[in-house]
Amino acid sequence: MDERKTLEASEDAEEDPINFEAALWVARLSSADATDEDRATFENWRSADPAHAEAYAELEAWRHTMGRAPDPREHKRKPPKGLAALAVTCGLSALAAYETGLLDRLRADAWTDVGGINQTVLTDGSRAYLNTDTAIALRYTSEERGIEMLRGEAEFDVVPDRERPFVVRGNGLNVRAVGTRFFVRVDGAPNPVGVAEGRVIVETRNDHETVGVGEVVARGADEQLSVERADIEQALAWREGKLVASGQPLADILVDLNRYRRGRIVLIDSALGARKFTGTLDVRDTDDALVVLAASMRLKVIRLTPLLVLVRSAS
Repeated sequence: MDERKTLEASEDAEEDPINFEAALWVARLSSADATDEDRATFENWRSADPAHAEAYAELEAWRHTMGRAPDPREHKRKPPKGLAALAVTCGLSALAAYETGLLDRLRADAWTDVGGINQTVLTDGSRAYLNTDTAIALRYTSEERGIEMLRGEAEFDVVPDRERPFVVRGNGLNVRAVGTRFFVRVDGAPNPVGVAEGRVIVETRNDHETVGVGEVVARGADEQLSVERADIEQALAWREGKLVASGQPLADILVDLNRYRRGRIVLIDSALGARKFTGTLDVRDTDDALVVLAASMRLKVIRLTPLLVLVRSAS
């Protein structure tokens, strides 16, 4: 985004800044994760100014009419522009993510909330470590210990049982353990499977590979698989609440931080995305992680609302 466009967006925000908070309140209060504290804070915000209540009512009405063409007579004000439009988009995107996550959790036998990291012991004694916003369903039978990955990422520490193989399925992948410790991601990550101990057999509809210690699978667009060397313990640092980066682009770092945070972190200066970062960030406190990034990479972090954060150059 060039300087002129950034200035125009800032001017749009100044014209109607209430839309920022109204859009994010729509997303927050419509989610299953909304708390009594959230609702109390919202009521204070809405009652502080009649314009707050008007903006919220309008955006809430737009949410209910999503999927059909709105009647022009229903909305006298034009949709917000610039950064205000970004707030609306991010708010409704967050709402969709919350609702999708709720459906997966209802189907799950074990799950974590956004930002949560948890461990569960499965019925056969194997352990599953669930990363942020993850849900798994057990499909155990007399012939197989099946796991369905509904969303997110998990590491499995498997108890050997020759009579009942341990198989994880999700996002078109079948991962069969051979007495092992490994992770599986079903969120579209380029390396959806990695092995810390033992080996696994990974299958798609078009290919299969055996993956050993210190290796990850790369998945091509045509469902072809390839095996690469990787630092698995670094990839699993989330178990300790850490994101360890060794020369990763800032854009990728922010994508990872977004996984642990409600709402959105948006990089509005795209040229910064390729800049490299090396260090350790605390994924249990993404605000602190953003402070570290800002100090080490000369960034400016703009917190428009609790659910929308913008990142740009400090200069």
